[in-house]
Amino acid sequence: MNTTRSLLILVLSAQLTGLSARAHPADDTRAVAEEMAAAANNLLATLTPEQAARATYPLNDNERFNWHFIPRERKGLPFKEMTPEQKHLAHALLSTALSHRGYLKASTIMSLEQVLRDLEQGKGPPRDPERYFVTIFGKPDAKATWGWRVEGHHLSLNFMLVEGKEISVTPSFLGSNPGEVREGPRKGLRVLGAEEDLARQLVKSLTDEQKKAAIYTNTAPREIITGNDRKARALSPTGISAAKLNAAQTELVWQLIKEYVYRYRPEIADHDLKKIEQAGTKNLYFAWAGSIEPKEGHYYRVQGPTFLMEYDNTQNDANHIHAVWRDFEHDFGEDLLREHYDQTPHRK
Repeated sequence: MNTTRSLLILVLSAQLTGLSARAHPADDTRAVAEEMAAAANNLLATLTPEQAARATYPLNDNERFNWHFIPRERKGLPFKEMTPEQKHLAHALLSTALSHRGYLKASTIMSLEQVLRDLEQGKGPPRDPERYFVTIFGKPDAKATWGWRVEGHHLSLNFMLVEGKEISVTPSFLGSNPGEVREGPRKGLRVLGAEEDLARQLVKSLTDEQKKAAIYTNTAPREIITGNDRKARALSPTGISAAKLNAAQTELVWQLIKEYVYRYRPEIADHDLKKIEQAGTKNLYFAWAGSIEPKEGHYYRVQGPTFLMEYDNTQNDANHIHAVWRDFEHDFGEDLLREHYDQTPHRK
């Protein structure tokens, strides 16, 4: 069986299991936690002692917060150093967290490293579609507290599970270089096209008066403003309030939010979207910087009381996208862990 076909079978199997879990909504999170733990343990069981030493860290190790999206060396076990069997199992683990759309985005982002290698012809940093690292924090168990990460250039997916009852998925970063492949056999490919198009449709729908509130500068920043900050934070100016948008514009805001949230499987995404909704639609804000025309530098953000989503496309002649979703309390499962430790009796 060839590699592509077997990977697709693994992904489909995980997603069908997820659909089955949704027959019992109250057990959704537990079912996902069970799948994640099983997939992580399946991978760990195949590792040599040397591989396991690279792939695993204690839950309380500061490495868990050492996230970034640039092409650099990382802690963890890279796909490049896995056997074919292990690569399948690592992709199976990834598929336990992502929706079909999210898995397609993540795997395509990895594949763009080959496009960059062809474009740069050795003049840039090392480019390798298998230079993505899997790192596991703590001991995977369906009812325990542990975490894991898949990370490499333009991809940082961070997960924390608390007693199998709560799952955190932020910081969540996806990037794309090129934002649009403009030559070669993959010409026209836009991995994060929806993230760009929905926001542009929204900003172009604004009246002149609305644009005065939403567009806070004609110059887009060179990078997402929060970068790889350890803690997420609200940004100012906030832009235009959703309370000042019409129904069609408000719907575009929600479509944009869902494009980020539903990178993840519905059992996880539904819970996170409900949290955003409970904070109130009128408390959502949309801000834009730079040009509103395609292929010109631009930036936007959507934020509410509990979260921030940032998008920037200015580098490489506005063909290099960075897009992140942060949760002010939930990043790295911090609030969940704090509650967990407060409720856990201390043992001597």
